[in-house]
Amino acid sequence: MGDETGGASLPSTGSDAKKRRVTYFYEPTIGNYYYGLNHPMKPHRIRMAHNLITSYGLLRYMEITRPFPAAPEDIGKFHSDEYVEFLSSVSPESLANPEHGTRSERFNVCEDCPVFDGLFEFCQASAGGSIGAAAKLNRGDADIALNWAGGLHHAKKDGASGFCYVNDIVLGILELLKVHRRVLYVDIDVHHGDGVEEAFYSTDRVMTVSFHKYGDFFPGTGHIEDIGVGQGKNYALNVPLNDGMDDENFHGLFRPIIQKVMEVYQPEAVVLQSGADSLSGDRLGCFNLSIKGHSDCLRFLRSFNVPLMVLGGGGYTLKNVASCWCYETAVAVGMEPDNRLPYHEYYEYFGPDYTLHVDPSNMKNLNSPKYMETIRNTLLEQVSRLIHAPSVPFQTTPSTTEVPEEAEEDMDQRPKHPICNGEDYDEDEMAGPRILNIDAQPITEMRDAVTDAMEED
Repeated sequence: MGDETGGASLPSTGSDAKKRRVTYFYEPTIGNYYYGLNHPMKPHRIRMAHNLITSYGLLRYMEITRPFPAAPEDIGKFHSDEYVEFLSSVSPESLANPEHGTRSERFNVCEDCPVFDGLFEFCQASAGGSIGAAAKLNRGDADIALNWAGGLHHAKKDGASGFCYVNDIVLGILELLKVHRRVLYVDIDVHHGDGVEEAFYSTDRVMTVSFHKYGDFFPGTGHIEDIGVGQGKNYALNVPLNDGMDDENFHGLFRPIIQKVMEVYQPEAVVLQSGADSLSGDRLGCFNLSIKGHSDCLRFLRSFNVPLMVLGGGGYTLKNVASCWCYETAVAVGMEPDNRLPYHEYYEYFGPDYTLHVDPSNMKNLNSPKYMETIRNTLLEQVSRLIHAPSVPFQTTPSTTEVPEEAEEDMDQRPKHPICNGEDYDEDEMAGPRILNIDAQPITEMRDAVTDAMEED
């Protein structure tokens, strides 16, 4: 089937091509926000991914929805009132005020999590997309909901961490819990999904499974023995990995572990954080996954036909992130895009090959077969200790969030003069490793906030 926009052909993916109703959340201004010239996090990558998705003609297979901006009270469902008030009022100019400067340090909104123009509006767009995606799934209006601007999994109740200010994932899961008794959270970002795990560490209503680099690496959490506490014991799974993780080894862990989790836990909804920094060649990552290897996780979760929310996350080599999330959008709708890129606005980023897929490098895989077997057996044993499909009785079904959506937007109407037009993105500036601050904030208050929110429902 051809694409009148000039995109490459999009055949279906065979037996996996069963149609799903897919809703795609995209805020046209998201690429305008700018952390700073030397900062690895570039929201521009989301605009690049959208442009590629559009050029392949994938929008015709989805409902396109512009997310509503999450209100302060929406964000306050998880984050503290004082932190939300600070985010909504701080600006680069206000940091000259000594009081704001002190609070900035207190909330860790500095250095790796800088104050930039439109910071709160950026957070509102990201969180609004994830809350809106959950609302779509709750109402049964979609089988899969995509929000590539989401997936900011490090944010804490009372502060920012790891480039993340508002934990849109926790907010989206809290929305899902209004209707679904059990939610599975799966994280394939190269960094541990610490903020989400901490939030749900003591409940069996959310099971968290994180595949990540462990060791001398941000955020320094996610040991295999971190399994949850109290009611949540054994409902946190951590898969600590070493440098050089490749497709074959990753699938050898992901598929059997997730298969077992789906059989035993039987989630009523699934959230996938699809951070692209686990791809080969990422500026901050150290894994060696191909785009197809990375996307196989989404393909596998899609095969269970359970309501599925798919979010972005990390990813610091722009063209790889855009290619990955474009390809995974195609996987969501059951299509297979041509490896040859269609011409589009950011075509020059993809030279010299101008292809969609990224070849793995020849880096050494430090995950030995013995280590892989030990990890796999340990985690499968942990899952086998779970109470089969824990149930949560609903006396009444809580009302779901009413989302004032703006569907079927003409997403090609992007601002003509963005704050940063891409010309300032010199990735070579970031050739060296970036050391991130490890937030050692106690997690008790965060878990209490989530518990209170669930009890309110």
